[in-house]
Amino acid sequence: MSASNLVAEAIWKEIESTSSITDEQLSILHFLFGKNFERATRIVDQSGVKRISGEPSGRCVFQVVGESRTKEEYFCFAEHYCACYSFFYDIVNRGEQLCCKHQLAARLAVSVGACVEVKVSDEQLALLLSKL
Repeated sequence: MSASNLVAEAIWKEIESTSSITDEQLSILHFLFGKNFERATRIVDQSGVKRISGEPSGRCVFQVVGESRTKEEYFCFAEHYCACYSFFYDIVNRGEQLCCKHQLAARLAVSVGACVEVKVSDEQLALLLSKL
């Protein structure tokens, strides 16, 4: 894991433990993620992050609204994967970013308690995930 990843993980853990963000943490996250962090904060501010949880398992996936005019929604696992083009192009293929704005928005929304919570059956969640 890179030093940037380690710093980011430490910051996320601090934020999650307090459910708030300090100016210093904001500065560090902005430094690490740049424009993607700014875009992620806009998504969270517009209530664009849904956490879809299966019951009774508690497994979840995030559905995050994009910023384009079409307001396309992307499924993602905040720490590991996003179905958006940027994830594959900038993160997987080129290794230029730590994560995409949708992953950042999901992490940020969880950290500050700003997710729209959606409960579905485990069968419904499996059906959603089978379409990825």
